[in-house]
Amino acid sequence: VQLQASGGGLVQTGGSLRLSCSASGRTFSTYAMGWFRQAPGKEREFVAAISWSGNSAYVADSVSGRFTISRDNAKNTVYLQMNSLKPEDTAVYYCSAGPYRNPSDYWGKGTQVTVSS
Repeated sequence: VQLQASGGGLVQTGGSLRLSCSASGRTFSTYAMGWFRQAPGKEREFVAAISWSGNSAYVADSVSGRFTISRDNAKNTVYLQMNSLKPEDTAVYYCSAGPYRNPSDYWGKGTQVTVSS
């Protein structure tokens, strides 16, 4: 499966963005999907994951209550709705696919999110 993330940009503290990740391949609906991020000088970290059906999802504690992951299998797309953004959310965001508890088998190119203070 090939993945392409989009929707990043520059936003002020407290603002919102919605990231999208389009997938190619007929097996999209069989994979759990995830979002990870990597800030400058830091390791890549998990943000959110959603099951193949979309019925189950979980997010990192650092974004709980602010970020929501969803998917539309008919459109081969997964989303990350980010609200109440903080400067510490600034990072390159990557979408991924794989097992539900570690969806890191396939990676797309990242999209930059910058939150200004």
